Amino acid sequence: MGQKRFAQIGAGTFGQVHAKAYANHPEVDFAAVCDVVEERARKTAEQYGAARHCTDWREVADDSSIDAVSVVTPDFAHTEIAVGLAKAGKHILVEKPLAMTVSEGEEIIQAAKDNGVKLMVDFHNRWNPPFHEAHRMARAGELGVPKLVYFRQSNTTFVPLKMLEWAEKSSVLWFLGSHSVDMVCWLIGEYPNRVYCASRRGVLKEMGVDTPHLFQSTLEFPGGAVASVENCWLLPQTAPKVVDVKCEVVGTVATLYIDTSSYRALEVQNPERIVYTDVLGQSLVHGKLSGFPVATISHFADCVVHDQEPVVSGEDGLEITRVLCALEESARTGQVVEINR
Repeated sequence: MGQKRFAQIGAGTFGQVHAKAYANHPEVDFAAVCDVVEERARKTAEQYGAARHCTDWREVADDSSIDAVSVVTPDFAHTEIAVGLAKAGKHILVEKPLAMTVSEGEEIIQAAKDNGVKLMVDFHNRWNPPFHEAHRMARAGELGVPKLVYFRQSNTTFVPLKMLEWAEKSSVLWFLGSHSVDMVCWLIGEYPNRVYCASRRGVLKEMGVDTPHLFQSTLEFPGGAVASVENCWLLPQTAPKVVDVKCEVVGTVATLYIDTSSYRALEVQNPERIVYTDVLGQSLVHGKLSGFPVATISHFADCVVHDQEPVVSGEDGLEITRVLCALEESARTGQVVEINR
């Protein structure tokens, strides 16, 4: 069907993954990189072979030759851009979370429908081999019926203190909890109808970033399953990896355990500490880029090129936004929150 022209808006940490994926996709013509920091946009475009760069996302929207765009802006800065791109007829891949309010998520979805464009949310752990296999087992009945799920996803303090300039405008619930809640719901096979959440703040504020340092969430599901989700930004920066991910699914027939943080597939012991090299995420295998975050973006590109529907929809993203908003409400009020759909 020939190449399609792709662009991305946002060239920060994860924006580099999108750029790598597009640059390595044989059916993608990587057309443009946009970022509010001109130097970052320019360097990313030069490194990954994009034809041009800019600092105003409207230039991308106004370019009639561009077919599809990744929105890789901070958590709170998706809605205006995604709606504008949809109105311009661009297919859209939005980084998680889709939006930080239900109404904004609905606005993005409606704009995509009104303008006949594809909309996908980047829940890349659905391409992560251990989680993909766990989902297959759950759907095949090999676990029986999932009844109890524990999911931990936390970062070292490097993320809120050094990596994210905008950490105070989001939280670990939105940054990591969006992935965590999506995985729990995907594995169980439904969305919760009742949640409770406890949150704490103060530790990071003393370090100069005023955002909660932890969220502990309980999700109850219509089918009877219960999930416990931990998210914090408190792990020490001496940890082997910047992210710690662990999952346990207890079914009526079998129990499975996932640990993608210290599974010891590749351990490096240097004079300072032990490091677990990321072989599931991004790696070059015989010169070809591989890894589940790249596979997600490549899937979106394939859908645009071959006119297929993405396996993760805007509606999936909206449901996770709905749950996260309910968890925030529970943390604020100290009450159980019912989710009505």
